[in-house]
Amino acid sequence: MPELPEVETVCMGLAPAMEGRRLVKVETRRGDLRAPFPKNFAARLTGRRVKALRRRAKYILAELDNNETLVIHLGMSGRMAVYAEGKSKKLEQFVYEAATPEAGTGKHDHVVFETDAPARIVFTDHRRFGLMTLLASDKLEEDKLFEGLGVEPLSNGFHDDYLAAALKGKKTPIKSALLDQRLIAGIGNIYACEALFRARISPKRLAGKVPRAAIPDLVQAIKTVLKEAIAAGGSTLRDYKKADGELGYFQHSFQVYGREGEPCPSCGGTIKRIVQAGRSTFYCPKCQK
Repeated sequence: MPELPEVETVCMGLAPAMEGRRLVKVETRRGDLRAPFPKNFAARLTGRRVKALRRRAKYILAELDNNETLVIHLGMSGRMAVYAEGKSKKLEQFVYEAATPEAGTGKHDHVVFETDAPARIVFTDHRRFGLMTLLASDKLEEDKLFEGLGVEPLSNGFHDDYLAAALKGKKTPIKSALLDQRLIAGIGNIYACEALFRARISPKRLAGKVPRAAIPDLVQAIKTVLKEAIAAGGSTLRDYKKADGELGYFQHSFQVYGREGEPCPSCGGTIKRIVQAGRSTFYCPKCQK
């Protein structure tokens, strides 16, 4: 499933085609994804202008000019692709694929947005685990999708004192705590592994037993690995592509994730894989304590 850097990258790629643009036409090709579309979904979107585009946790939020917000979750295999209309395929700093007549007509192309950029935006989802809905903008944080979500790890609210307080007394492994969206919103399995490696903390250590002196390094490691992944366009392991059709390449910078049995890039030890809460965890037993 796309994690914070992948969703942020998609959001950035959508911005030139959506932010400040009017949705000239919206078409749904089926009645649902993982949940039914809201009543009159396409009609409520058509003609609206996108005032702002942002990410919250692993959701893309398009704030509309009628006090509603389009909420998009990519699920496991969802992709938002932008196809540029007209003579130029460039919108701001991005160069997109051309909007040919075939763009958006595939079997798994479920939602198509036409904007006055001009551009065509196609949501494709083979497994249909994605989600699109409309929520009142002023009550967004009260909805069950967002209620109780933790702090954004790249925000000013995520700092040493916050993390120390959030972990205090917790008896779950630190890796599981980092994946708890009620504590920190958006961190997934890949980047939890990479951040713990950079901070030299064992993923098996109980969250409440992480020394206070190690917290600043962990906070910095989380922020750094997420920023580096965003700069690299995210990580492409299976289905993920950016909005302009390119692959992310942060997977080439993994230091532990997916590298079971390989030498640790720091100490030369052997990277190990264990399973925690049904998820693969990769770490170096020699330098992560």
